[in-house]
Formats: sequence, C-alpha cells, structure tokens
Amino acid sequence: MGLFQAVKGSIGGMLADQWKDFYTVPAGLPATAALFAAVPQGTNAGRGSNTKGSSNIITNGSKIVVPEGYGLLLFQDGKITGFAAEPGGYEWRSDDINSKSIFSGDGFVDSMVKQSWERFKFGGQPGSMQAAFFVSLKELPDNRFGTQSEIYWDDGFLNTQVGAMTRGSYTLKIVDPILFVKNFVPATYLQPGQVFDFTDMDNAAADQLFNEVVGSLAPAFSAYTNDPSKGNRITKIQQDSIGFAKSLSDAVENAYQWKTDRGLVIAKTAIVSIEYDENTKELLKTVQRADALSGARGNSNLQASVAAGFQSAGQNGGAAGIMGVGMASGMVGGFGGLQQPVAPAAPAAPAAPAADDPIAKLKKAKDMLDLGLITQADYDTLKAKALGL
Repeated sequence: MGLFQAVKGSIGGMLADQWKDFYTVPAGLPATAALFAAVPQGTNAGRGSNTKGSSNIITNGSKIVVPEGYGLLLFQDGKITGFAAEPGGYEWRSDDINSKSIFSGDGFVDSMVKQSWERFKFGGQPGSMQAAFFVSLKELPDNRFGTQSEIYWDDGFLNTQVGAMTRGSYTLKIVDPILFVKNFVPATYLQPGQVFDFTDMDNAAADQLFNEVVGSLAPAFSAYTNDPSKGNRITKIQQDSIGFAKSLSDAVENAYQWKTDRGLVIAKTAIVSIEYDENTKELLKTVQRADALSGARGNSNLQASVAAGFQSAGQNGGAAGIMGVGMASGMVGGFGGLQQPVAPAAPAAPAAPAADDPIAKLKKAKDMLDLGLITQADYDTLKAKALGL
C-alpha cells in the first residue's frame, strides 16, 4: 500500500503520453516557494493541457510526477503517510503489496528523513483518499536580514569589542521535509491553493526566522572573527560567503535548533554592507597603518622617505643638508618596527668638532656611504667640497 515507483529518473514526453492525467508541481511558482499542494494536469483529447484544477486530493490509482529538486509528501487526516524525494513517476495504490510507504532517495536527505520517519512512526493503513503536497529541496533564495542598530561582539584580531550595522541575504535549504512540516509549517498552509513562502511578508513563521537570524548575527560574527582558520580578520567576511554562512548556521542551530527541530539550514550568505561604528573605524585605520609600515612594505616606505629627503635637502642645503637627512633617517630606522639595517653600535664619541672641520665632515660622509645612505658619487662631491678641491 502507498506509493509505487513506476518511472525512475527524469520525466520526458513519453510519460506524458502514457499518463493522460496526473498530479505535479503547479506552474508559475516563485523560486522562493517552499511548500504547496499538488495540482492535477491532463490533456483535453490531445488539444491542450488542463491545469485549472486545484484539488490536491488523490485516489487509488492516481499518478504523480515528482520533478527534479522537489519532494512529495502524502497526508491522511493530517498525518504523513508517504514521502518521495527521488524524481520520477509514482502511482498511489492502496492495495498493492509491492508498493512502499516511503521513498527517501539518495543523498544527505536520505538518512535524516529515515530517522524522522522512524521517530514519528508515520504510516499505517491509509484511507481511501490522500492529500499530496510538494516541498522544495532546492536552495531557497532572497531571505533578507538586517540590523536597525549596531550589534557588538568580541573580535579576536583587534582584541577588543567592535560594533557594526549590517544587512544582506541568505539561502535556506530544507534538509528534512518531515521535521519541517510537522514542527514548523502552520496548518493553514496545508490546504489546497496555499503556498508557504519564506519571503512572504504575511508569513508569520517566516518573520520568526528573520528575528532569529538577526539575534544570531553577533554570535556568528564573533565565531567567524575568532576562528584562526579564517585569519581572524573581520574584513574577510564579505569575501567568504560560504564560510560566514557556516558560522551563521551554527549560531542559529545553537540558539534555535533549526536543523534538529525544523529540518532547516542556512546554505549561503551574501553580506551587502557592513557599517562599523566610529570606534571600530578608528581601530581599523590604526591596523591599516600598522600593516602598511610592517615588513618589506615598511622598508619600501622608508627608502621612499629617504629619497624624498635627499631631494628636499639638495634643494635647500646642498651637501650639508644631505648629511642632515642621512643622520635623521638613521634615527628613524630605530622606531616603528621598521627593518632598515643599521651599523653596529660604536663606542661613545668625543664631543662633536666644529662645523667647519673638514675631517669631521669627511667622517660623517664616509659613515653615510658605508650605511648605503649616499652613493659613491655623492661621497666624492662632499669630499671635494670639504677639502676645497
């Protein structure tokens, strides 16, 4: 008794020719539709299709086509009596000993649905009529989230609390239709002509999901930015839609048990914007400056500064100005974590000689040449000037 799989796999024109009347997914459904009644379709003496029927009540011998990406649920007196997740053509036979009460199909939905079936013990001797509904097994897009004020979390990289307003969207996936229908879908949607749509503004159940997602954003941001495998960088969230989706799905599961109680998971996310509060903006600016002055990039910045200093000193003070810049750049090399090489510390020198001492000038110039702060040509010029050549 139950569903008998007549045709397995994709459904083509041959089946439509063989089955003049059958139930299937209604036409014109939005991509966000999650649950809806099956509708009868058939031919009118070969002159066209009749899709005006809306009743989802099937009788013994009824044919049902399950397209790719959908599951079929059968109900009797409000109880689930059959489920099929594998695409193909089915017949409802109440007296065929070869028919089965459940087809869970392949993939990860298989084991979960079987567990739910055993847990709730659906089935039994069915009545003469069954109600047929389809549930989407695809990713359901365009589920929006957003915050009206800042949310705050502890950031592992910045090592402090940060805050931001954010908005974006996510895709939902129904991984256990039995749990979804039994524990979450309101009874009003289990009627002919009703469509359960997560994006419907009048769907109170969908509004509840929105509120739960917003309540899970702060824990999700915290989990992501404190995960060493993500580099602990807040700025990577918008580039990692799948990684943040996992953090958000885990946060929702921990707080509201979407998967274990409702058969729902968040598959992907797309963050449209993140607007940080003023304190976080200042922290990020500081981090950017520190990044720019570290490692090889810091050496490049130092060399560029020294070159600019030589140009300015040459315009204003000649060779003496160049020596002044060289001494200043040597001092800068000791600060900010820059990797500019410096000569080993020399013994304490006596008091500086008079400014017009040619030997002192040559010694300074030679030190600058050894440190690579001036070229050999610069040194020769300074030497000639100091010696009056």
